[in-house]
Amino acid sequence: MDIENAKAQMRKGVLELCILAIIEEEEVYPSDIIARLKANNLIVVEGTLYPLLTRLKNDGLLDYSWRESNAGPPRKYFKITEVGRQFLEALTTSWNQLVQSVAQTLTIQPGSKPG
Repeated sequence: MDIENAKAQMRKGVLELCILAIIEEEEVYPSDIIARLKANNLIVVEGTLYPLLTRLKNDGLLDYSWRESNAGPPRKYFKITEVGRQFLEALTTSWNQLVQSVAQTLTIQPGSKPG
């Protein structure tokens, strides 16, 4: 098995959670989301991000507004909706439970029983 592929699949699995968490902080432009993800080693390209943003918007989790830009045409800024906040809260709870379960599983020694 290719370790890089396995790592990429794990990142994809948490991408929606991370994007919603970033957008919850403030209205944000997609290139800012990409920069934030790259800074945290969750690299994503625009070809991955834009379809995900569209899906989240179509699901009612995000909304957007257009803002004038000094560097060209108006830009689309995304913000989280109330439904998106509720979804993010539930997803965060599930994530924390998963992390705890995985951590416990990884610390169990072969032949021992979970504590």
